[in-house]
Amino acid sequence: MTAREGSLEAPTRHSLDWQNPEFYDEGSLFTELERVFDICHGCRRCFNLCNSFPTLFDAIDESETMELDGVPRQVYWDVVDHCYLCDMCFMTKCPYVPPHEWNVDFPHLMLRAKAVKYKQGKTRVRDKLLTSTDLVGSLAGIPVVSGVVNTSNRNPAARKLLDKVLGVHPDAKLPEYHSKTLRKRLRDHNPASASVEEAGPTRGKVALFATCYGNYNEPHIGEDLVAVFEHNGIPVRLVDKEQCCGMPKLELGDLESVARAKEANIPVLARLIDEGWDIVGPVPSCVLMFKQELPLMFPDDADVAKVRDNIYDPFEYLMLRHKHGKLKTDFKNPLGSISYHVACHLRVQNIGMKTRDLLQLVPDTRVDAIERCSGHDGTYAVKSEFHEISMKIAKPVVNRVEKASPDHYSSDCPMAGHQISNGLQGNSEPEHPLCLLRKAYGI
Repeated sequence: MTAREGSLEAPTRHSLDWQNPEFYDEGSLFTELERVFDICHGCRRCFNLCNSFPTLFDAIDESETMELDGVPRQVYWDVVDHCYLCDMCFMTKCPYVPPHEWNVDFPHLMLRAKAVKYKQGKTRVRDKLLTSTDLVGSLAGIPVVSGVVNTSNRNPAARKLLDKVLGVHPDAKLPEYHSKTLRKRLRDHNPASASVEEAGPTRGKVALFATCYGNYNEPHIGEDLVAVFEHNGIPVRLVDKEQCCGMPKLELGDLESVARAKEANIPVLARLIDEGWDIVGPVPSCVLMFKQELPLMFPDDADVAKVRDNIYDPFEYLMLRHKHGKLKTDFKNPLGSISYHVACHLRVQNIGMKTRDLLQLVPDTRVDAIERCSGHDGTYAVKSEFHEISMKIAKPVVNRVEKASPDHYSSDCPMAGHQISNGLQGNSEPEHPLCLLRKAYGI
């Protein structure tokens, strides 16, 4: 297929037809994989993104025909396994995304393939376990158990055993688990009683969707969010109850589990919105789940649309307030130089670099934004067969941080921050942007 000029119109996403039986038909899937892979072969603009594209292009170049028809079917599944749905090919590279007539949506085609694989029972037990974040977090967060888990995750012998038994790479950084979760820390927290002030689309009071990671692994991020928002006169409460947003199961292809998470979360969030609360989540992937993926899976659900229109990234929310003169700029502490990694799932939200823009309001603060993938994806980087590749993907980001030798390095995605730390191979640790902002305020 010959290359041609792409569309100059804004990309659009089609709804995910995941409840149609044909969606899971392997023959139909492979017909579409062949069509899209052939287009990718003729273009190759995405060669430097994730490892899906080098896997495909190398297989074609090394085949007898040097065309797609010479590539074994197993390689198709290898391409699928290397895709972690960062969406960067769709958002920044591909000239053939809808509304172009070729209608290429590579990430959602990979998602369909993952769903077919899951439906066929070919998904590894390890992958099911790693994506069961509520279950793992609740068990690993039990007092005493959390200490044992965290100690084991730092023990070389235990990590070698984990690699052998479960397929978790011994060099991958694993998150810590806390028995004193964010929900426990904020159990007695009552929203500030300050008068609520609207600003643009924001209504001035926020319900925090803690997220699995924010609850079990880094609860201090939620505490920093509450401190920063309430310093700005924005009352914050926790969502009454929540399950995992569903993003890990989406990336696994387990769409039925995504639907169950939606049924648990959406009614709770929609009710809070009806009561006048805006929703904020501290992890970009979780916010993206509600802003994009669930609306594409359930395009006719009014409550899903309601949540989509009323959920915000923390810095998006604060900068909307700033636009209308409602952000406090009484910063007490300069932050110096910051190497700031822009998470892929934040870039996909198309809100601009609100984190960078807000941090640059702090006097004597310089922010170097790095728009490259960290290669982590939550689970991809910890798997034995993918870890070294993930670190190769992260290398340009790590090099930028090393070269800058900043006072701080940071990412809105806490897991991406630890991936950078792993590449730096030192004793330094990332600091979440909310932590930096709290330091700047001196609160």
